[in-house]
Amino acid sequence: MAQPFVIVGGGRVGQALADMGAAQGVADALVKRGEGVAGPEGPIVVCTRNDDLQAVVDSTPPERRKDLVFIQNGMLQPWLDERGLGDATQMLVYFAVAKKGDPPTDGKTDVNPEGLTAAYGPHAAAVAARLHAAGLSCKVLDRPEFTKSMLEKLIWICAFMLVGARHGGCTVGEVESQHKAEVGALIDELAAAGSAALGVSLDDGAQERLCAYARSVAHFPTAVKEFPWRNGWFYGLTQAAAAAGQPDPCPTHTAWLKEVGAV
Repeated sequence: MAQPFVIVGGGRVGQALADMGAAQGVADALVKRGEGVAGPEGPIVVCTRNDDLQAVVDSTPPERRKDLVFIQNGMLQPWLDERGLGDATQMLVYFAVAKKGDPPTDGKTDVNPEGLTAAYGPHAAAVAARLHAAGLSCKVLDRPEFTKSMLEKLIWICAFMLVGARHGGCTVGEVESQHKAEVGALIDELAAAGSAALGVSLDDGAQERLCAYARSVAHFPTAVKEFPWRNGWFYGLTQAAAAAGQPDPCPTHTAWLKEVGAV
């Protein structure tokens, strides 16, 4: 029997997850922003913007916070660690929902035809099972492998959005096809800095994987957004190095952030 979820947030992804549950004969508890979080035992999937996360945690009873599942883009781990939620379930969402009510399109590429969506943590298997039943991919990873995949997704969004912002907010596909040398150099720089900071080593072929994903979502627009959660994490490495009298580990990233007015 499929497991019911508590789903916080009724946007595109939250609605898609609820629709998957309904198709599997499950009645989820849907919690709107600002409401108290309550519902059946099991996963509490947080489908809100990053800046709403604190309010969601605050409205979740302390004894249920271990059930929270975070699906947001960006570097969540330091924020989670600070709140005693470092081992909470996280999911890297690569499926896309064009508009509310539409069926999701899976995040499969010509380099990763098996799919890229991945989950880690106590409720990873339950989340993966729901996606699999809906015909979507989801890998369940251990902590080291998830950290590597999380870093790659962070690099993707930071590199493609920043290079696109340098070129008038062009699409992700235009970055990949017209500015490949720029984005490739930035991917390599961020991969080196991020790997060193997290103590992981990315598998060979990261640039090819990330460019393939860009081709699969070529219509996406670009903009430097949610800075503290995305590019701001790398800029934090820059600031920490400066404070320690060390060279900038991300000099190109820093220069281009200044160029687009993000710092």
